[in-house]
Amino acid sequence: MKTLQTRRGGFTLIELMIVVAIIGILAAIAIPNFIRFQLRAKASEGKTNLKAIVVAQEGFRAEFSTYVNGTATPVGGPPGNAKVQWPLTDCSVAPASTNGFCITGWAPEGEVFYQYEVVAGASPMAVAGTFDVFTADAVSDIDNDGTFNQWGYVKGVDPTGLAAVPGGIGPACAASGTWDQAAMAKTLLETVGPCDGVSGQSVF
Repeated sequence: MKTLQTRRGGFTLIELMIVVAIIGILAAIAIPNFIRFQLRAKASEGKTNLKAIVVAQEGFRAEFSTYVNGTATPVGGPPGNAKVQWPLTDCSVAPASTNGFCITGWAPEGEVFYQYEVVAGASPMAVAGTFDVFTADAVSDIDNDGTFNQWGYVKGVDPTGLAAVPGGIGPACAASGTWDQAAMAKTLLETVGPCDGVSGQSVF
């Protein structure tokens, strides 16, 4: 009577190749999704900070009856995929004392992926010497692809239009509002949102 000989040893080459192929397929699916998830997490900084900037502007206007400009900060153009330090300046000393971020008391904690700017304007109904509308925007290139991810906020109808995105890149947002996905147009006022249909979606 024959006894079956049990194989002793490791896996065969074919078995190993099959396992490697399966791991490769899973990695090809998972890695891009993981990277996109990371980029979306980084992009949330722009929206969160814009909301805080809006609160600071509204608080300042409630006390002093005007909005204020916020110089594009940090200087030097929008950051890439590495965070940059928010300038730690003495807000009691010019020119820091003229920057709206100092005046309103808003500053992010630590480093940022985005560059921020506020441009205040006066509507035809504004009291002389005051600003009653403003636009705020945030821009970055957190995936380093040369296409900028832009978020904005439009308070009222600014006759001057939304200022060029920080760094002189050109206005992706419009004075008419931020991007409305339902209407496929830049029509949302007083809403923090993307400046176009791809920011925060396929462009980060």
